[in-house]
Amino acid sequence: MRTASQDDVCEIPCVHPEAVARVRAALPDTGGVEDATALLKVIADPTRFRILTALNVEELCVCDLAAVVGISESAVSHQLRLLRAHRLVTFRKEGRIAYYRLLDQHINGLIDSAVDHVRE
Repeated sequence: MRTASQDDVCEIPCVHPEAVARVRAALPDTGGVEDATALLKVIADPTRFRILTALNVEELCVCDLAAVVGISESAVSHQLRLLRAHRLVTFRKEGRIAYYRLLDQHINGLIDSAVDHVRE
């Protein structure tokens, strides 16, 4: 097990109560933390992230998503059900075809930020 280096710890033990209070006040409650980490776990799957990234470009049907991501339509449908359950994607029907898109701009921003971060 790695021990903390001198750079990882304060040289003088002290607490800045005002800073601690400000940060604690800004943190989400326990339920918010649980929900946010559950969301990130869903996005962290490579297949689901590829689907979300594709939908960040444009709305696609299940067949198109399967072609883009390189998995079966059945596997895409399974992943889309999970993404819908976590309120990441939505769809509209046009005849017998369902077109999927990201639910809102928050999800677009999250995907954009993740991709931008790894490109830097």
